[in-house]
Amino acid sequence: MQTAPLLVLAPRVTDDSVRVWRAAVEMGWQVNRLSAWRINEVPPPEQPVVIYAEPLFGEALADQMSRVLLEPPPEWLPGLPGDFLKRKVGISTLKEMRPFEEPRFVKPAEGKVFEARVYQTGTDLPGVDQVDESLPVLWSEPVNFVLEVRCFVRGGEILAMSPYWRNGALADGPDGSWPFEGKEEQETRDFVSAVLRHPGVETPPAFVLDAGIIEGRGWAVIEGNPCWGAGLYGCPARAALEAGRAALVPKSQMTEAQWKWTSPRVRRS
Repeated sequence: MQTAPLLVLAPRVTDDSVRVWRAAVEMGWQVNRLSAWRINEVPPPEQPVVIYAEPLFGEALADQMSRVLLEPPPEWLPGLPGDFLKRKVGISTLKEMRPFEEPRFVKPAEGKVFEARVYQTGTDLPGVDQVDESLPVLWSEPVNFVLEVRCFVRGGEILAMSPYWRNGALADGPDGSWPFEGKEEQETRDFVSAVLRHPGVETPPAFVLDAGIIEGRGWAVIEGNPCWGAGLYGCPARAALEAGRAALVPKSQMTEAQWKWTSPRVRRS
């Protein structure tokens, strides 16, 4: 008899984690919400496992289970064809960003070491007393996204989509739904599908792709993120589980091609 998949949740309870937990129960999965940063019983390699947690917790937990979480690396976004970005995007170190004299949106390439926002000049960035100068950062030309949509992707196919930001505010309705308007849903599907099928674009086995409309420029990729802790908005929790299942691989089964989809913090041995 095949063992049911296992969902492992972080101790911190959020609305999304409750939704994911309920979906897993409905699907007949086992669920383990941890009370600390350690799992008491390590599941066997043959048991499918999904982690839904914030990045550092998820990585620590995966390591305890001799598994590896997959995600887009920091250089994935700047490496996309320009037609899918519609703005200047790059990756640098904090030190390399110091001399710039024009506004740029800057964020840590991984984690939330400092606030992601538009900085008017390099002198406005966090100082050396706060952040290491060698910290990798992503930067982009400031633009105005009038619509932002979250897409859960697995195997190059869209599992679910939901708008989450529209005209400077959350895109949820008075009834708690996250509705598309007009042709937004079809336009999202058409654009994201074009990105996923482009011969010059490689993608992880599963991840979250955020796309949106830049004012005056059109559809563009906002960023790629791990699917194993991403906010759901209007996406069904089942989609997060299906994507998360493909994003956690036993270390003994990792192929060389899959290692490109891991955080630099992950140890191979």
